[in-house]
Amino acid sequence: MRLYDTRRSAVVPFEPGPLVSLYVCGITPYDATHLGHAATYIIYDTLQRRLIDLGHEVRYVRNITDVDDDILAAARRRGVHYLDLAFGETARFDDDMAALNTLAPWSEPRATGAIPDIRGVIDSVIAEGSAYVVDGTVYFDTAAQGDFGALSGVGQQRMMVLSQEWGEHPDDPAKRNPLDFVLWRPSARGEPEWESRWGSGRPGWHVECSALALRELGSTIDLHGGGVDLLYPHHECVNSVAEAATGEPFVRHWLHQSMVHLDGRKMSKSTGDLVFVHELRDRCPAPVIRLALSVHHYRRPWNWTDDLLDEAAARLELWTGAGEGSAGIDEVRACLDDDLDVPGAVLVLDHYANDGQGVTEAAALLGVDLASAP
Repeated sequence: MRLYDTRRSAVVPFEPGPLVSLYVCGITPYDATHLGHAATYIIYDTLQRRLIDLGHEVRYVRNITDVDDDILAAARRRGVHYLDLAFGETARFDDDMAALNTLAPWSEPRATGAIPDIRGVIDSVIAEGSAYVVDGTVYFDTAAQGDFGALSGVGQQRMMVLSQEWGEHPDDPAKRNPLDFVLWRPSARGEPEWESRWGSGRPGWHVECSALALRELGSTIDLHGGGVDLLYPHHECVNSVAEAATGEPFVRHWLHQSMVHLDGRKMSKSTGDLVFVHELRDRCPAPVIRLALSVHHYRRPWNWTDDLLDEAAARLELWTGAGEGSAGIDEVRACLDDDLDVPGAVLVLDHYANDGQGVTEAAALLGVDLASAP
C-alpha cells in the first residue's frame, strides 16, 4: 500500500505491522454531521476496510472534543449546558455514521474524560522546558521546538494568518512568541473548570488530542488523520505537544482529507455553508449518500451538488442489478493500495456491473452493502 504522507509531501509506502494504530480527529459536537465530516470519516473507514482485508488488526481511535471554545460558545447561544449539547449532537453523529456503514471506532474517548491525562501531558511538557506559565495560563513555547511548522510547511507568515483565523490570538502580550498556544487557561465565569497545579481552569484544544492519542495508542502511532483544514494550527500543535511530552516521534504517517465545497465555497461552520447528512437521509437512502461522497479522490477539493445523489442512485441500481459476485475485487484492492483511489475503484465496479457481473464483494470493500441497498 502506498499513501500520501503530508509531512513528506509524497506518496510513499505505508508498511505498518500486524497491529495498526490509527487516530483521526473527531467532531466538536455542536453541528454534526455535515458532508465535510462524512467525506473525512468515509475515507478513513475505507482505509480500515482495506487494512483488515490485508489481515491487519486496526485500533482506530476517533475522539470527541466535548469541551473547547467553540462548543462552549455554541451552548451559550442555544441556552443549554455544553454537555447536553454534546450528548445530543454526538448521538446524531453516531447514528449518521452507522447509517453510512462506517466501522465503529476501537475507542471514542472524550476530552472531558481525560482531564488527568491532559494535566499529566502538560506537566511533562513544562518539565521538559517547552511550556511556561503566566498568571495561571500555560503556553506551549514554539521556539523550544526547532522544527515547529515542519509538518504543515505553510511558512511563518501563513501560520500567523491561520493562527488569527483560528482564534489563537498571536497578539496576546503574555506570549513569548506570537505562535505560542494555550495548553491550560483559567475558565471564564460560567465555564467548566478543573483543578490543576497552575490554578483551576480548562484545557486548550490542541493538548486534548495529544493526551488522548498518547493514552489510547502509545507514544508513536502509525497514522494520524483528519481534514486538511486541521493541518495548521491543530495538527502542528498536537504533534509538537506529544513529541515534547515523550521525546519520541509521534506519528509515522500523516494523511489528510481535502475540503468539500458548496457553491464554490468551503463548507464552514463559521459561514453556515453546510449540508447535513441527517437532512439528506430524509431525501434518499444512506448508501446513496456514501456513494455520492466516494467519487472524488480524497486529496482533491471538490464541489457538492445534489446531482451527485442522482448519479449515485443510478450507480447503486446498476451495481445491485448485476447480482452477487466477486468480479473486480483484485482490481479494487489495487486501486485502494494506490493512495486510496476510490474513484478508480468505482469505475472498476461500473465496468463489471455493466457487463452483468456481480460486484457485491468489491462494493463491500468500499463500504457499500449491496445486500441492504434499496
